[in-house]
Amino acid sequence: MQLGVVFAPFVFSWSGLVVCLVLYVLTGLGITMGFHRLLTHRSFQAPRLVEYILAVLGSLANQGSPMQWVAAHRAHHRHSDAKGDPHTPRHGWWWAHMLWWMPFDPVLDDPDRYRSYVRDLERDWFHRLLNHSQVVLPLLLAGLLYGLGELCAGEGWSWLVWGLFVRTALVLHTTWLVNSATHRWGYRSHETTDRSTNLWWVALLTFGEGWHNNHHAHPRSARHGLRWWEIDMTYYLIRLMSLVSLAKNIHVPGRILSRRAPKRAAADNDPHVAIPAPQPVE
Repeated sequence: MQLGVVFAPFVFSWSGLVVCLVLYVLTGLGITMGFHRLLTHRSFQAPRLVEYILAVLGSLANQGSPMQWVAAHRAHHRHSDAKGDPHTPRHGWWWAHMLWWMPFDPVLDDPDRYRSYVRDLERDWFHRLLNHSQVVLPLLLAGLLYGLGELCAGEGWSWLVWGLFVRTALVLHTTWLVNSATHRWGYRSHETTDRSTNLWWVALLTFGEGWHNNHHAHPRSARHGLRWWEIDMTYYLIRLMSLVSLAKNIHVPGRILSRRAPKRAAADNDPHVAIPAPQPVE
C-alpha cells in the first residue's frame, strides 16, 4: 500500500484528491468511532446496522480486521508501555510508530491468541466474516475506484492511487502517531501507569484520538477531549448520532448519557468488556 504512493505525483488530479480526503474521513472514523470507541471499549451503543457499517469502514482502512485491531488495542491497554504491549515505546519511537506491525506477533496474527481478547466479537457472524475477508474488501474498493474514476472523470488511475494507496498511507501513519507521538510528546492531565500524553495536532489528524492521556485515564469514555478546547470530532459526531437514536448509553467520566438503549448482547453491557482478561489457549 505504501509503495503505491510513489505513483501519486504522476497521476494527480483534483478529483482524485477529493476522493482521497473523503475516504480519509470515512475510514478514519471507521477506526476511531467504530474499531476503537464502539468495538474495543463499548463507549456507546449503536444499532447493529450502524455497528456493521462502521466495521466495514474500519476494515477499508487496511489496518486488519475488527477482531485483530480490537485484540491488539485491548492488549495495549492491559500492558500499556510494558512487556506484552504490541507497540510499546520501550523499544524506540520507530518501533512504536510502525515497526511493531511487521514481525509475527501472536496477539495480532495467531487466531487462537487474539480471539482470547475478542470473545464478544467472535460471537457475531458479521465480525467473523470480516475477519476472513481482509483481502477481498480492498480489492473490491480498488475496482470500484478505478471504474468510477473512469466513468465520472476519466481519471481511473488517479482515483485508484489517491483513493487507495495515498489514503491508506495517511490513515496508517496518523493512527500510528497515537502509538508513538502521544507516548513521547505532549502534556499529561492524569497520572497513569504509562507514558501516555495529550497532543493537540495528533488529535486534529485523528478526529480526537490524540487526547491519549485522557483516554488512558478513562478508557471507556466516548469523550477523549475532556476540556472545552480539546477538540474531539469523533465524540461530537457520536452526540449528533444520539439525537436521532443512532447512539445510546454514551459513557463519559462519571456518568452515562442517553441511558435508553436498544437490546444488546450481555457482553455489550459488561463494564469489563473494554479490557477483558485474555483466556488461556488450550
